[in-house]
Amino acid sequence: MSDRPTTPPGPDDAGGQPVDGAGAASDDNGGRPVDVRTEALELRHLADETAVDAQAYLDVLTEVAAGSSPDTAIPVLLLAVSQTLVAGARLGAINDVVPSERFEPDAGPDPDIDPVRAGLANLFDGLDEYADVVDPMTSGEVVTGNLCDDLADVAADLAHGLRHYRSGRVDEALWWWQFSYLSTWGLRASSALRVLQSLLGHLRLDVDAETVADAEFEALHVD
Repeated sequence: MSDRPTTPPGPDDAGGQPVDGAGAASDDNGGRPVDVRTEALELRHLADETAVDAQAYLDVLTEVAAGSSPDTAIPVLLLAVSQTLVAGARLGAINDVVPSERFEPDAGPDPDIDPVRAGLANLFDGLDEYADVVDPMTSGEVVTGNLCDDLADVAADLAHGLRHYRSGRVDEALWWWQFSYLSTWGLRASSALRVLQSLLGHLRLDVDAETVADAEFEALHVD
C-alpha cells in the first residue's frame, strides 16, 4: 500500500466525482443534480473499454517482440499505439477520477516486461534511438529517446492498471490509467507513434530513382 503521487480532489472539491457515485453531485448547468448512477455506469463502461484496449496492446507488443512477423512489425505497432492513444484521450477528456481510498492498494507484482523490452531491442537494433524534445511547452532541450523503452514503459503502466481492474478495483484502475496517461505513458506513446510513423514513411518513400523508374516501366508494359 502506497500513498498517491498526487492528492486528487475530494468528493466535495472542484474536480471529479467518486467512481462509486456515493452522494449527490451537481453539474455546471444551473446547479441541477447529476444522475450519479448514470455517471458511475459511464465510468464503468470506460474502464471496461480501457481494459480491453490495454490487453490488446499488451498482446500485440508481446507477439511483435517474439519476432513472429518482423516484416509487419512497424505497421502493426503503429496501429496498436494509435488505438492505445485513443483510449488515453478518452481518459484525458474526463474530469479527474477520484478513487475511494486515500492510499493505492497493493496490486501485487507487475508482469515482467523486460523480456518484451529485450525482444523489441533485438527487432529494432540500430533503429530504436531518436531525437526527442523534453517538453515542447517548457523546454526546447533535445535528448535521446528510445523507441523500445517507450513501448515497454507504456505496457508496464497499462499492465499495472489491469491488475487493479481484474481485482475488482475499478476506481483504482481508472485513477491509475488516467494519472499515468497524463504523467508518463501518454507522452511515451505519443513519441513512439511519431517514430513509428517516421520509420514507416522512410521505408515507403525513401526509394532510389532507378527503382522507381523500373517500377513505372513495368506498370506501363503489363501485357
